[in-house]
Amino acid sequence: MSGVDAMTTRGLVKICGLSTEETLDAALEAGADMIGLVFFEKSPRNVSLEAASRLAARARGRAEIVVLSVDADDALVEAIVSAVRPDWLQLHGHESPARCAELKARHGIRIMKALGISAAEDIATAAPYVAHVDRLLFDAKPPKGAVLPGGNGVSFDWRLLKGLDLGVPLMLSGGLDAATVGEAVRIGGIRDVDVSSGVESARGVKDTELIRAFVAAARRAVPGAASDAAEQGRSA
Repeated sequence: MSGVDAMTTRGLVKICGLSTEETLDAALEAGADMIGLVFFEKSPRNVSLEAASRLAARARGRAEIVVLSVDADDALVEAIVSAVRPDWLQLHGHESPARCAELKARHGIRIMKALGISAAEDIATAAPYVAHVDRLLFDAKPPKGAVLPGGNGVSFDWRLLKGLDLGVPLMLSGGLDAATVGEAVRIGGIRDVDVSSGVESARGVKDTELIRAFVAAARRAVPGAASDAAEQGRSA
């Protein structure tokens, strides 16, 4: 089985908000498929261009590199893409479908658009994006007054996603940790998962053991994931 086939079968695991070599290495060694680097000054997970470039170089070829921005202007996006050379640009603000299409065309990069969900009617906001993005990330809407659009450690009703097919890959985030990811996958039916605060010992501080535990729990959540991972390891 090829690596791509194995990932399709077992689901993708993304660890977002990494900022140190130690925690990046823990994510890579645990088998994370994607690592996320945050460019948002209000976030405790914000990294500099220099730090992100070093971390991306360390991860390149071992996991897909995702950079997260929030309503970033052209100059910042250009600087991020040039310095980091990511595989994905995750847009976590109020970017319109047209803005997604513009950045995708300009930089020749895959786009992941994050959308906040709290009720069934929020799912409808995804439709205009489908033709312009490569993946949709459903995250919990931030609490009232929150300064961060994600990474707040809150979840939403995963039943809203059951049976959802929008014609573009979906990823689930919001309030996930090693204890809840299995239930989230079972209830929502989305195999690809993203975590940030759920692998932190303090706000913005990633914990290597929690990272390992999350990846292992996410693999257990998908039938056949453990055997797929073992087969991939034998063929590597």
